[in-house]
Amino acid sequence: MNQQQAIEAAARAVIEHGGADCLTDPQIPCDAMGLALELGATHEDIAAAMKRQRAAD
Repeated sequence: MNQQQAIEAAARAVIEHGGADCLTDPQIPCDAMGLALELGATHEDIAAAMKRQRAAD
């Protein structure tokens, strides 16, 4: 998985599993974000990807 793929996956995981209610396993978005950050992504990269994904829906 490259950095851009990890960013997109992390954004998707946070949208699907994150948020204040977090009714699923909170480790899912944490793991996805951790991988993206390890590959050099920033929180801003992930936030931007989340905005793009939400706009596409």
